[in-house]
Amino acid sequence: MAQDREQPIAVARAFALRWPGWLAWLSPGGWVIAAIAVGTTVVVVGGGSARPSGEVRMWTFAPPHARMYEPLLEQWASEPDGRRVDLEVLSLPALERRMLGGFLSGVPVADLIEAERRVASRAFAGPLDAVGFLDLTDRLREDGLLDAINPASFSPWTFRGRIFGLPHDVHPVMLCYRADLVEAAGIDVSTIETWDDFARVMRPLMADGDGDGEPDRYLIAFWTTFPDQLEALILQAGDGFFDEEDHLRIATPTNARVVASLAGWIAGPGRIAADVPEFNAAGNKQKIDGYVVAAIMPDWLSNIWRQQMPELAGKLKLMPLPAWEPGGRRTSVWGGTMLGIPRTAEDPDRLWELAKRLYLSPELSRALYEEGDIVTPVKANWSDPIYDRPDPYFSGQAKGRMYLDLAPQVPRRTSSPFNTMAMQRVQDALVGLVELLRDRPGTDRATLESRAMDLLRVAEADVRSRMDRNVFARGETP
Repeated sequence: MAQDREQPIAVARAFALRWPGWLAWLSPGGWVIAAIAVGTTVVVVGGGSARPSGEVRMWTFAPPHARMYEPLLEQWASEPDGRRVDLEVLSLPALERRMLGGFLSGVPVADLIEAERRVASRAFAGPLDAVGFLDLTDRLREDGLLDAINPASFSPWTFRGRIFGLPHDVHPVMLCYRADLVEAAGIDVSTIETWDDFARVMRPLMADGDGDGEPDRYLIAFWTTFPDQLEALILQAGDGFFDEEDHLRIATPTNARVVASLAGWIAGPGRIAADVPEFNAAGNKQKIDGYVVAAIMPDWLSNIWRQQMPELAGKLKLMPLPAWEPGGRRTSVWGGTMLGIPRTAEDPDRLWELAKRLYLSPELSRALYEEGDIVTPVKANWSDPIYDRPDPYFSGQAKGRMYLDLAPQVPRRTSSPFNTMAMQRVQDALVGLVELLRDRPGTDRATLESRAMDLLRVAEADVRSRMDRNVFARGETP
């Protein structure tokens, strides 16, 4: 019993030695909680039954991925030098707890971990030599994969110039719109290049047909409570929340212009947006009823719409995102997943071969698109004619090819574990601007952008103060 009580303390001590800057965030009570939480996790991770000799253990958070992987993993196991793979599906919180518990204590975890972007970023909060994933940079270079995979797909798994994950996807973003409504109104979407064009050309669809003093519909699903869409639109404009070296940069003129524009979408005389959320039955009903004309759509979201709103089949079309300025980027990115090899894994060379077999295979690329509408980051697989198939749900468009045509334009993303915090602070700035417009709907654009810059400076200062508690985030060595 005494040993059981001491184990969380020992784990927390290892945690402190490895990540002292991170622990600077915690109060004394937080230290106790961290010790108990991490120690308990390690007991869970390390306390299970021993795996059979030679077996590979893999964790994923996505049941559909697991179904796609099973045939490839069975084929791998049947080969003379193959191994059986125990594929376990965990919830995202459970995967994160187990992953961090193992990384912070040195206890072995799974041999392969498939991690979503926000979970993976938690591994990049300390110094380079404390990252729990194996550095894959040299292996990728030697195998020619740095050029064979869409470059931007590496960015969420790149920390201080080193790559720690094999990309699963690209996740380009397009604009999905109600083609039935747009075409019935005689609107030609080919005349839309910018978001200003979008608001101007589509505005006739906001007519008040029932005379209640409100538009019968709005042009786009967007609200202050949509952080992922907010980040996608910020990334589209070009700045994001961190620069290419992962230095914080929230308060930029570009970001101020975008946040001011988005506030104008939600409030004031130029309002075009409505609160119609994703992954929500009420939001789905509003989309089916045509309460909004358009929505921001990464490739994977098209599959969710197909499953949850079959009534919209043949009524939808896709187009590149309107740019923030003429000649600007016509896409963005939302989401992302990687496959990583923990440092504690045995036989990393064999695991690397398995990771490549799984993620680079034409079979998986095809399954990803057929079952999940996800386009592959592997350029050699882009020629597959499956991407040219007309999609009846999207009015016969070759949806896959449209997404792939945008893949080279997808913006880079940061691997910083502070990105979610930055996104939340920018979300707060957007809320402040919307409140300003509601109080003073006649506020001119210059004043709105100036206020946006003020609020973004506050957001940046808040995030920076939290980052400064972590010596590694400041670029210092303790």
